[in-house]
Amino acid sequence: MSTAPAPARTGLRGRLGPAFITAALVFGPGSITTASSLGAGFSYQLVWVPVIATLLMLCFVDLAVRIGLSTDTGPVATIERRLGRVVAAGVGIGGFLVTASFQAGNSAGTGAAGSVLFGGGTAVFAAVFTLVAIGFLWLPSFYRYLERTMVVIILAMLLIFVITAVVSRPDPLAVLGGLVPSLPTGSSALVVGATATTFSVVGALYQIQLVREKGWGPADYRSARRDAVVGSLILGALSLVIMVAAAAVLHPAGVKVTAPTDMATILTPTVGRWATVLFALGLWAAAFSSLIGNSTIGGGLLAGTFKIDRGGLQSVPVKACITAVMVLGGVVAITFGRVPVQLIITAQAVTILVAPLIGIVMLVLARHRDRGALRIGLPQLVLALVGLAFLFLLAANYVRNLLP
Repeated sequence: MSTAPAPARTGLRGRLGPAFITAALVFGPGSITTASSLGAGFSYQLVWVPVIATLLMLCFVDLAVRIGLSTDTGPVATIERRLGRVVAAGVGIGGFLVTASFQAGNSAGTGAAGSVLFGGGTAVFAAVFTLVAIGFLWLPSFYRYLERTMVVIILAMLLIFVITAVVSRPDPLAVLGGLVPSLPTGSSALVVGATATTFSVVGALYQIQLVREKGWGPADYRSARRDAVVGSLILGALSLVIMVAAAAVLHPAGVKVTAPTDMATILTPTVGRWATVLFALGLWAAAFSSLIGNSTIGGGLLAGTFKIDRGGLQSVPVKACITAVMVLGGVVAITFGRVPVQLIITAQAVTILVAPLIGIVMLVLARHRDRGALRIGLPQLVLALVGLAFLFLLAANYVRNLLP
């Protein structure tokens, strides 16, 4: 994507934004379900999982920041310039398919949250919030409104879920004990899934475009890195506090979580109706922010692949592609009332195949001489290789499960 960067701003607002957008779009209904399942199934034993996932996410967000600050084009065009059209198209189309596959879950999540809060069917609320998101997209100065909205939403979610965790009365010593890595019997698949919901390589990739939309350049690396650290830490904290709340409330009762609304409903007998409403508000915020942000990634990468992205997020072709992703997700959610199992399987398969490719591409670009002073050093290279090893482990595990 190509866009003319706006002048960088000073002050707190000027120093924060892109990584908050990334955190908001990565943390969705699936993250809530997975984090709740970790706590409900294994109490505090897997507290270390979101910590490790956050560290890997921070590493790859920083890779994207370095690339974005030292390029004059968007992610797809930057990849094509150094690695060729085939690789760029693979990343662009692959990233689009990943986000499009998960979009129905975000639409359904807004509908489910609306149903908990107001009663009624999920399809109506899914339709309403999808239309609201489309209207938001077509506002003038979309990036500016996107940034401000996501900063507010992510901070509100953090407050909501921290309050939920506190009123659940977790065991502080058990939480600290869970920081020591262990792998309880039967937890491996959930650990991999939970890591993947926080360590989103596709989300990290789009940080390349977001720092450009912000108007940052190489001289703004300190501000961009601060933003990346804060945004990534908040993303990890959201998963952590939900997991802790589930460990305190659901694990002693032997309750299993199968949907993000389960956590909201089950909280009622323990901490009261007000906590259920609060959690449902957090669920809506997670789903709505992902509905907008996820489609922005998918539509943006699609536009970049077909080279119709001149003007960035302000251009009509890019907004049309983003709208198409929103409509696709909304139609599936409204038609089925939930996310079809086959779509979930497809989303998982596409993600597992595309993520290692994107991770390798990001690492190669971050090590390229084009980065100049922002080229990564040996310590970050080692951490990035650990992240790549995880992505290949995830892919190998998935393929192994498919074999007879």
